[in-house]
Amino acid sequence: MAAFTGLLLLKKYKHTAARYFIYFLVYTVFVDFLGNYTNWDFFESLNLRLKGTIFERNYWWYHIFWTIGSAVFYSFYFSIILETLLYKKIVKYAGIIFFTVSALLISAFPELLFNGQKGYVASTTSVIVIFICVAFYFIEILKSDHILSFYKSINFYISVSILIWWLVTTPMTFYEAYFIKEDNDYVLLKRQVLLFSNIFMYLCFTFGLIYSRNKVNQ
Repeated sequence: MAAFTGLLLLKKYKHTAARYFIYFLVYTVFVDFLGNYTNWDFFESLNLRLKGTIFERNYWWYHIFWTIGSAVFYSFYFSIILETLLYKKIVKYAGIIFFTVSALLISAFPELLFNGQKGYVASTTSVIVIFICVAFYFIEILKSDHILSFYKSINFYISVSILIWWLVTTPMTFYEAYFIKEDNDYVLLKRQVLLFSNIFMYLCFTFGLIYSRNKVNQ
């Protein structure tokens, strides 16, 4: 819904950095769709081939294209929207360092990609990058006249949404050791946490895109 709304309003944001965010929403739909390959009943032969291999679970996909990919994107995005040169440089290099370290860790310890129990390394570091980006954004708002109309900016809704989402969902990574099909209580808990976190985040994105559309050029 957020990606669809963004595409409908793309003309409103075509001259702003928010257009990159809309592209990212479309990318997210693509990532989630392909990441669901473990549940594709119409590809039963594919599932049978993957059974017993390291690709049987989709941890590797989301580690690369969501946990790492989203943190890299947000560091890029905030390096554009931030106005303070120092903040822009810190966010930019934080993203570069994060990506470089992640690539080196994956090269040295490829099992990190395929083991959800060890995914907390990337998730925790991603939260740090996201927190740096959002913290600098809020500091700039507090130090400028933008504080008078912060609620009119799509960037405000993006910042609040991703900060809350990462803070809520990241602790779940530490409990991946309990993620087995027989543990119904944990499976239900994780499902509910991710479900409501996603609903909150994407509804905020959708509302922000709609509400801010007429205030972009003001």
